[in-house]
Amino acid sequence: MQDQTTPKRPYHHGSLKEALVAAGIDILDTRGLEALSLRAIAAHVGVSHTAPKNHFGSLKGLLTAIAAEGFRRHTEFMKFGAEDSPKSRQIAAMQGYIRFAATHPHLFRLMFSPALCAYDDPELKAAAGESYAVLAGIAKGLDWDKSSAPDAGRRAELLMWSVVHGYAMLHLSGSAQGTGPVLNIADIIPDFGYLPQTHSPATVT
Repeated sequence: MQDQTTPKRPYHHGSLKEALVAAGIDILDTRGLEALSLRAIAAHVGVSHTAPKNHFGSLKGLLTAIAAEGFRRHTEFMKFGAEDSPKSRQIAAMQGYIRFAATHPHLFRLMFSPALCAYDDPELKAAAGESYAVLAGIAKGLDWDKSSAPDAGRRAELLMWSVVHGYAMLHLSGSAQGTGPVLNIADIIPDFGYLPQTHSPATVT
């Protein structure tokens, strides 16, 4: 039997970090978080078991890099067309949020696990910020009963995030199904209007 700690094929030094992150995501998607370790990721890529530690310092460092890549992919799932109406952008982004969680449930949970990831890491903060910016975009100019509050923008962002993240977590746990049919986020989100002349950030396909 071949020693899994022995590299199977050479990697260019500059691309090994990306390969290790991609391997971690693959393991998460196929085997779950409990299967993720520095040694398992190294074996998956085909490099020495010391390679991940050399690049990331620790398992937490590697998990943080994996979470950052998760947020970048999460952002892509939520993108919408530049010509879409505010309501269409809202639904497209929220559906993308939930679709990502359903497609990558273990990665999604890792991304929101402060015990496993270093949330003060600059790369992770930047990637998470890009993801949050999409939600901020669909919340901008929301016409609701708190639109006149001094911090109306922040309240609208947290409203959108709470609804879509809570719904995604309910789906992952199976609780959203209950005994009835599975509902789309568009079936439950209130019919918020938008104030005139609102513009969304450049989160387009």
